[in-house]
Amino acid sequence: MRFVIFLAALWAGSAAAETGPRIQLLGDSMMATHVLTGRAVPNWVERRLGEDVDNNALTGAMMRGISRQYEPGAHDWVVLNGGGNDLWLGCGCDGCGERMSRVITPEGDAGILPELVARIRDDGARVLYVGYLRSPGFGSPIEHCRDEGDEMERRVELMARGMDGVWLLSNRTLVPSGDRSFHALDRIHPSVKGSRAIAERIVSVIEQVEAR
Repeated sequence: MRFVIFLAALWAGSAAAETGPRIQLLGDSMMATHVLTGRAVPNWVERRLGEDVDNNALTGAMMRGISRQYEPGAHDWVVLNGGGNDLWLGCGCDGCGERMSRVITPEGDAGILPELVARIRDDGARVLYVGYLRSPGFGSPIEHCRDEGDEMERRVELMARGMDGVWLLSNRTLVPSGDRSFHALDRIHPSVKGSRAIAERIVSVIEQVEAR
């Protein structure tokens, strides 16, 4: 009898290992900053929910690379951000409209991002797209990208409205005007406080949806 119980426990552990964490996180440096110290966005999500998160985010990733980060599995949620590096690094303040449309079209129904989201939804996971922190001002290198950031989120919002099981989490209002504490010294990436605040918002959305 004890041997049977041992085999059942062994099988259960093996099944859990095969399915893995129920939340997978994709993205760029907004998600990956502070990961080496265990204080990045996914680390705070893990602590808040008390469960592991499959984190594939990489600093410097563009949308095509983020699409390759996705690993099909028995996930309940895929949380992702992306597109900022395609604009800030990819277009160099010239031709951003064309570059943005490769990521997501003005109608929100085509591009690398909608294709990735559709693939994830076909595999059965819900999708939460997380918007970028807005600049606190004070000479931030991304201050001039504010309009592009707003337009990007407008398109993502259209995508989310048109697809079941997809949500947009905007961080447009997260940073109070003139408050530098949510950003690292470069005024681009999140500080530890910023990473934790983003994670809190992610968890809030997940909990609200799952409570319905």
